[in-house]
Amino acid sequence: MTINASLQPTEKSTFTSNSSSKEGESHINSPKRIARIAGVLYLLVAVFAAFAYNVCTKLYVAGDAATTAANVVANSGLVRMAVVADLVQATVWVFLALTLYRLLKHVHQSAAGAMVVLVAIGAGIVCLNTVFEFEGMRVATGSSYAAALGAGGSNALVLLLLDTQHYGLFIASVFYGLWLVPLGYLAYKSGLFPKALGIALIVACVSYLVDLLAAFLVPGLSITIHGFLTIPPIIAEVWMLGYLLVIGVRTAKPDVRTTAVV
Repeated sequence: MTINASLQPTEKSTFTSNSSSKEGESHINSPKRIARIAGVLYLLVAVFAAFAYNVCTKLYVAGDAATTAANVVANSGLVRMAVVADLVQATVWVFLALTLYRLLKHVHQSAAGAMVVLVAIGAGIVCLNTVFEFEGMRVATGSSYAAALGAGGSNALVLLLLDTQHYGLFIASVFYGLWLVPLGYLAYKSGLFPKALGIALIVACVSYLVDLLAAFLVPGLSITIHGFLTIPPIIAEVWMLGYLLVIGVRTAKPDVRTTAVV
């Protein structure tokens, strides 16, 4: 009798410890927690990408080699920061996709996997694209290039490199758009997000692709419609970002149709 009594507290404490462990693990892996982590990562991607893009557009003047080179020389430190920002946002973008994969893989694993693959390809293009911007800065600030090519030749090379980086952004935008298709599908089907948000993400992909095609096929029209085509992606991605940060995901409502206990 004494032995049994001494064992009871031990068994109870072991059970309590296991229950606490499971509750802690459940909290760590809860959809809301994962969604908010994804929201923080999405915010980092947005901030670093916006900074890098604004630096690029501020310095690059299409068709004007002398002005572009002068802008780069005057803001070489800013260019270095923009290159690092692009590398950071591309890396965080991959981790964002992996976090969303963990959140949504139960909906459709193949679609979630496709989302990660598309992001990985896009991030690789972004990282490679930053090399042209960095090399443009090195040519503009390096006296050896001006000595070998002359001031005009050096400026022309800077413009060529930043031209390449500029159009490389359009290539990257293919994957900025395409990853939103599986994400939108998963958001739509999961029930964790508003269905309208899933549709908005897919529409944003179409806008990215139309913008790309216009830039390469009808450059004159591209200048006119570019501003309008940026609106759907901004709406969809800011909505997704805000939803992840503020709400996380929808929680299942309790079933009100339960039968009464007799």
